[in-house]
Amino acid sequence: MRRRFAVLLAALALAGCSRLVETDQARLCRMALPAVSPPDATIEVLGQHEFPDGRGLRVVYQLEPPSPASTHFADCRFRQPGRPLRSDELTTLAIDGRPLSDVNLYFLVRFWLATPEARDADPAPLGDVADLPRLPRSAAYALQQALNGLPLAAIYALLAAAYSLVYGLVGRINLAFGDFAAAGGYAAALGALLAVGQTPATILAAALTLGGAAAAMWGIATSRWVFYPLRGATGQQALVASVGLAMAIDEFLRLAQGNRPVWVSPMLNAPFGVARAGDFVVTSALDALLSGGFALLAGLTLLAAMRFTRFGRRWRAYSDDPLAAQLFGVSPRAILAQTFALAGAFAGLSGFVMTIYYGSVGYAAATGLGLKALVAAILGGVGSIPGALLGGFLVGAFEAAWQACFSVDYRDVAVFSLLAITLALKPGGLFGVRS
Repeated sequence: MRRRFAVLLAALALAGCSRLVETDQARLCRMALPAVSPPDATIEVLGQHEFPDGRGLRVVYQLEPPSPASTHFADCRFRQPGRPLRSDELTTLAIDGRPLSDVNLYFLVRFWLATPEARDADPAPLGDVADLPRLPRSAAYALQQALNGLPLAAIYALLAAAYSLVYGLVGRINLAFGDFAAAGGYAAALGALLAVGQTPATILAAALTLGGAAAAMWGIATSRWVFYPLRGATGQQALVASVGLAMAIDEFLRLAQGNRPVWVSPMLNAPFGVARAGDFVVTSALDALLSGGFALLAGLTLLAAMRFTRFGRRWRAYSDDPLAAQLFGVSPRAILAQTFALAGAFAGLSGFVMTIYYGSVGYAAATGLGLKALVAAILGGVGSIPGALLGGFLVGAFEAAWQACFSVDYRDVAVFSLLAITLALKPGGLFGVRS
C-alpha cells in the first residue's frame, strides 16, 4: 500500500510538470492498434508522448507473438489541438513511420473507431489491473461511489465555507454566492484558455488565479455597495437584496458570456484502477483526486488563518461583539470587505473546481449550485466554518449514495428534503447553535 501511495504521488507530480497528453486523442490512437495488428497478437502499451503542436501523439507498444516481443510505435495526427469530438478528426495514422492509405484510414475510422467494439478493445484503458488490491464487491462498489462524489463534495464544501464566513460575521445570508462561483468559473475558463499548450500545472495555476481573483472582486463590490449600506437593516431586507443581486449577476453573465456553456479541454482525466472485486474495477482519475485534495487543503488553510492570523482574530472579535470590537479599533467597513473578499475567493475556487473537473461552466447552474451549498452550510452549522466544510462533504456523499441506490430524477428532491429535516430537527446544524 505504501508503494502504491508513493507511485500515486509521483504520478501527480509528473502529471503537473510534464506536457499534457490529451486523453481522448490517446484513447482513439490506442483503439486503432488492434485493427492494424495481427489478430492473435497481445498489445502492451509502453508509453504515450504528445506532439509539440498538440495535434497528436505517439504511442509506443509491444506485440507478442513473436517472441521475444517486438516494439513498435504509432503516430496519430488530428485535425486540430485539443479534445477530438468525433473519430473522423483522426487525419493520419502511421505505424513505425509508414502511414495508412487514405482508403484504409477511411475504413478504420468509419467501421472500427466509431463502434463499441473498438472501445472495448482499447489495450490500455486502465493500465495493468491484475495486481490491484482485491475487495468484497459491496466494499468496492461503495469505494467507487465515494470516489465519484469527491469532486462534487469539494465544490459544495468550498462554497459552503463562503456562506459561513459572511453569516458568522454579520448573521446574514448572501444568496448570490452561486453566481460568484459561476463568475469564478468563467474566469477560470479564460485562464485555462490563456495558458493553453502549457503544462497542466501552468494551466491550473492560471485558471485558479483568475477564478479566485474574479470572484473576490465581486465579493468586495457586494460588500461595498450592497451589504455595508444595509448593515442596520433586518435579515429579511438583506436577504431580499441578495436575491436581487443574484438575479442581476445572473443576467449580467448571460449577456456577457451568452446562453451556451463555455467548454474547457479536460486534463488529468485519464482513468486508472484503484481496486477490484472480480471483474468489477474501481476507477478514478487524477482530476477527481486533486479536486478533493485541493478542497481539503483550502479548508485547512482557512481554519488555520481564522485561528492564527490578525484577520482571524478581528473576525472572531467582531462576530462575538461588534461594538466592543469597534472600540478596540476594528473597522466594520474593513472587516466586512475583507470577509466578503475571502468568501468570494472561496466561491471562485468552487467555480474553478467545477470548470476544470466537469469541463464546462454556465450561468444557469449558479442557482442550483448556490442552494445546494447553502444546504451544506446549514447542515454543518451555517455560522461554523468547520461545520460548513464538513457539511459540503456530507452533501456530496449523500448525492453520490442517492445516485447509487435510487433514481437520479429525485436526487435534488432528496437534497432539499434534507434541508427541511435539518431545520426541523436540528436548526443549528451539526456544529452551530440553535439560535
